[in-house]
Amino acid sequence: MTPNRPSEETTGTRLTKETYDRLVAELEDLTTRGRSEIAAAIEAARALGDLSENGDYHAAKDTQGKMESRIRHLQALLKEATVVSGSDGDGTVTHGSVVALRYEGDDEDDIQRFLVGSIEERREGLAVVSPEAPLGQALLGRRPGDTVAYEAPGGTLTVTIVEVEA
Repeated sequence: MTPNRPSEETTGTRLTKETYDRLVAELEDLTTRGRSEIAAAIEAARALGDLSENGDYHAAKDTQGKMESRIRHLQALLKEATVVSGSDGDGTVTHGSVVALRYEGDDEDDIQRFLVGSIEERREGLAVVSPEAPLGQALLGRRPGDTVAYEAPGGTLTVTIVEVEA
């Protein structure tokens, strides 16, 4: 699968190269090893007898359905994905940046960290904010020390960018 070139016309999910490659590998694994393993599990459960009361069979079929759903999701996502370069390391907020923020009125030590990107790029311990969300839009292109305001459902919120990591 060849990633789409970034353009004004592309409407797909923006992914960093690392995330795109990880999702391609996951799709390959699910369509090869995953399908083989689930087929073997279904066959083994089917050999146990009466399918109407066979918990192993129903569990394997449920797992198969979830796996096939993930495969379809990945295929659609990767087909429409746009690979973006991410941060240049110049300190500006871009797709894939981890941003430390302090909300107006919070204590000096009360800092929240977010990954700016697709939910598929999530990392353990970090909340994800979409670049298309009001907060994400307000952060893109900004640097540490900048203060930005954005419209939230409860009104306008103001944040100060404390740190940006590539």
